[in-house]
Amino acid sequence: MIIIGTILAYFSILLLISWLTGHKADNDAFFRANGKSPWYLVAFGMVGASISGVTFVSVPGMVLASNMTYMQTCLGFILGYFAVAFLLLPVYYHLRLTTIYSYLQMRLGLHSYRTGASFFLLSKMTGAAVRFYVVCMILQRFVLDGYGVPFPVTVVTLVMLIWLYTRRGGIRTLVLTDTFQTFCMLLALLLIIYKVVGALGMDLATAVQTVVSDSHSRVFVFDDWISRQNFWKQFLSGVFIVIVMTGLDQDMMQKNLTCKTLREAQKDMCSYGFAFAPANLLFLSLGVLLMMYFYRTGQPLPAVPDELMLQAVASGQLGTLVVILFTVGIVAACFSSADSALTALTTSFCVDICNRPKNERLRKGVHVGMSVVFALFILMFRIVNSTSLIDAIYILCSYTYGPLLGLFAFGLLTKRRVNDRLVPYVAVGSPLACFALDTIVSHAAGYKFGYELLMLNGMLTFVGLCLISGGSMPKILSSKLSLNEERSGR
Repeated sequence: MIIIGTILAYFSILLLISWLTGHKADNDAFFRANGKSPWYLVAFGMVGASISGVTFVSVPGMVLASNMTYMQTCLGFILGYFAVAFLLLPVYYHLRLTTIYSYLQMRLGLHSYRTGASFFLLSKMTGAAVRFYVVCMILQRFVLDGYGVPFPVTVVTLVMLIWLYTRRGGIRTLVLTDTFQTFCMLLALLLIIYKVVGALGMDLATAVQTVVSDSHSRVFVFDDWISRQNFWKQFLSGVFIVIVMTGLDQDMMQKNLTCKTLREAQKDMCSYGFAFAPANLLFLSLGVLLMMYFYRTGQPLPAVPDELMLQAVASGQLGTLVVILFTVGIVAACFSSADSALTALTTSFCVDICNRPKNERLRKGVHVGMSVVFALFILMFRIVNSTSLIDAIYILCSYTYGPLLGLFAFGLLTKRRVNDRLVPYVAVGSPLACFALDTIVSHAAGYKFGYELLMLNGMLTFVGLCLISGGSMPKILSSKLSLNEERSGR
C-alpha cells in the first residue's frame, strides 16, 4: 500500500504540472513550447528522457557479462552530442523546423521526407512500446500482482495517465515534468546506492575505492580487435548512436528545438552530453556493488544479467525502502521516455504525414490514437510473451535508424540531387542488405555485427543515394540556408 500511495502521489504532481503548463496551450505550445524553454531545464530533463526503465534495470547487470566496458560507448556519446550541437542543430534552427524530417523534403524531396518520417514512426512506436512493456511487467511483478490487478488494466491505466498529463501542453508540459522525473530517478538511484553501501558495512569513500579496485570495473579494451567490447568499436559506435538516435530522432530533438535561441540549444546539448556519462557510471557502479552484496550474503548470481537488479530488490533483504525507491526510479525513468515518445509521434504524424500542423482537433485526435496504438503494442507483446520477439524488436529499431543516418548524411555532406521516387527503395533495401550480410558473415566466419551495424547500414544508404543522384542541390534551399546563416551571424 505504501508503494501504491507513493505512485499516486507521484502522478498527482505530474498532473498538477500539466494543469499549470497546459493553460491556453495551442499547437505551437504542444509542438514547440512556443520556443521559450530554459536551456538548463531542457538539459536536465533530457537525462531522464534518455534513461528508460529498461536502462534502470539492465545497465547495472552489464558488469556481469562485460564489466564496465559500456563506459567506452558513453565516452563516444559525449563527442556525438557535440556533433549534434554544432552540425545538426544549426541546420534545424536556421530552417525553423517543427519536425526535423521537414529538412528532407526541402533537400531531397517529398518521397524522401515521408520515408524518413515513416522510419521514425515505426522505430519509435516499437521501441517505446517495448521499453514501456518491460516496465509494466516490473510494476506488475513487484506491486500489482499482489492486489490482483490484471495486466491489461495496468497497461491501459498507465498509458491513460501519460495521455492525461501530455494532452494539453504537450512538449511545454514535458520540459517541466521531465525535469521533475529526472530528479526523482537520480535521487532514487543515489539512495539505493547508499542503502547497498550500508548493507555492505562500508562508508562511501571505502565503497568508491572498492569499486575502482574490483576486477569488474575494467573499462577499456584495446587488445582484442574481434571483441565487441573493443574500445574503437564501442567509442565510434557511441558517436554514431547519439548522432542517429538523438540528432536524427524527433523525440530527442523536439525538446531541444524549444530553446529560445540556437546558442541556448547548443549549451543544453553539450551540458546534457557531459551529464550522461556520470549517470551511467553510477548505474554500473551500482552493478559492481550489487555483485559484492550477492557474494557477501551467499546468494548465487543470476544467470541473466538483467536479473541482477531485480533479484536484489525482490529478495527484500535490502529493505522496503529500496523497493519503494526502485519503483519510483523505474516509473520516473519509464514515464520521462514514454511521454516524450508519444508527444513526438503525435507531432510527426500531424506535421509530416498529414501536413496539418495548425489543426488542433486533428492533433487531439491523433494524440488519442497514438495512445491507443501504444497500449495495443504493449498488450501484443504480453500475448506473444517471447523474449526473442523483444530482442527482434530492438534489432528492428536499430535497423530503421540506419536509413535516417544515410539520408541526412547525404543531404548535409553533398550538394547533389537524388531521384526522389527511388529513395524509398534504397531506404528499405539497405537494412535488408545489412541483414543478409550479417547472416552470411555469421555463418561463414562466426562473427556477429554489433553496434557497428548502424554505421554499415547508414553507409549502404548513402552509397545507394549516390547511385541514384545527379545535378546539384535545389537553389531555393541553398539560398535559404545562406540567408539564415547570415541572419544568425548578426
